[in-house]
Amino acid sequence: MPPAFVASTIVQAAQENPPMQTSLPKPTKSGHAAVNGVNYYYAVYGTGEPLLLLHGGLGQIEMFGPNLTKLAQSRQVIGVDLQGHGRTPLGDREISLVEMGNDMAGVLKKLGYDKVDVLGYSLGGGVAFQFAAQHPKMVRRLALVSTLFAQDGFYPEMLPQQAAVSATMLEQMKQTPMYKSYVAIAPHPEEFPKLLDAMGAYMRKSYDWSADVKKLTMPVILIYGDSDMIRPEHAVKFYHLLGGGLKDAGWQREHMSLNRLAILPNLTHYEMGLAPQMVDAALSFLNGEGRAKSWGEQVSGKS
Repeated sequence: MPPAFVASTIVQAAQENPPMQTSLPKPTKSGHAAVNGVNYYYAVYGTGEPLLLLHGGLGQIEMFGPNLTKLAQSRQVIGVDLQGHGRTPLGDREISLVEMGNDMAGVLKKLGYDKVDVLGYSLGGGVAFQFAAQHPKMVRRLALVSTLFAQDGFYPEMLPQQAAVSATMLEQMKQTPMYKSYVAIAPHPEEFPKLLDAMGAYMRKSYDWSADVKKLTMPVILIYGDSDMIRPEHAVKFYHLLGGGLKDAGWQREHMSLNRLAILPNLTHYEMGLAPQMVDAALSFLNGEGRAKSWGEQVSGKS
């Protein structure tokens, strides 16, 4: 598929979902933490139970927009710019979600956190998955938004588009908020073509992490849009691998899994990070909030 077509697709998505937003909270603490050769930028917002927040591809912490503000109202949010994104230099290491997942443990330890909740979106969801799989004792609850466990979870037409991502898209990308937000804060703005090449190389590699799903021993919620770039069959299979949706829950919820699946209406992949209903679903789960009363509880008067 021609790079020009791929660029136009990304341009359209970026215009519909600008990564940078105004009126965001100011971090109470920020800086860099060097881990495994990558100098990660982090910013801490708000107070409360700690929540590691990981953004999508070609974005940065601020791409969550008003959802960052909402999260920081009740949580201590630890936002991290992933390798090559935002204020974190790309360096010479290839883009690897497995390695970045391991890196997150190092960043958190340097900041003094032993255990956190985690919310990751898209690329950040893959990093969150790998962090939780490799360091399960550091994760209390995990929210994976528009996240795959294997490359075949994408619609087939997405794969050649992703494979064509490279520095040749630079001129088309210059009109997007992705590029403009990058050059505004990146330590080396001239490296955007190098980032496109690195992301293309990462997306051309096939992977299947189904064996790693069993390592997610903490409660997990999977959140997708009903018009996501990830096939609904893949979302259901992911939920099945987590032990959910395999049988009726039972009159007294005796067959309920600890894990949850949310399919949010009228949302595409590109809108999920900014969608208020995404953060509502994630926060309710991460906060361990209760459920609606059953019919039996209503009749008996039990809460």
